[in-house]
Amino acid sequence: QVQLVESGGGLVQAGGSLRLSCAASGRAFSFQDMGWFRQAPGKEREFVAEVVWRSGLTSYADSVRGRFTISRDSAKNTVFLQMTSLKPEDTGVYLCGGALFSGRYNYWGQGTQVTVSS
Repeated sequence: QVQLVESGGGLVQAGGSLRLSCAASGRAFSFQDMGWFRQAPGKEREFVAEVVWRSGLTSYADSVRGRFTISRDSAKNTVFLQMTSLKPEDTGVYLCGGALFSGRYNYWGQGTQVTVSS
């Protein structure tokens, strides 16, 4: 059984920073990719960033590139999202996802709320 547990969300003023963590257990070592997605009220879930577990290659949504950094700690099966220069439009529930096959996310955490005030 795979479990993904996020932490690190909260309330921050525009321009501030937050660091999210996602700890994976169970079959996590089988993930090809791990990523972060977000969902704002009334909107669909959108891709934020992902990392290819073995190689460490990363990719980002255009809206966060240059402000957010995804990283991983392979020894601890943990992925991080360092968010800087936060904007009110970054507000939403941030979900950690795991993909057993590249690009196919079918394991999800419960989500952590990020609220950026103007």
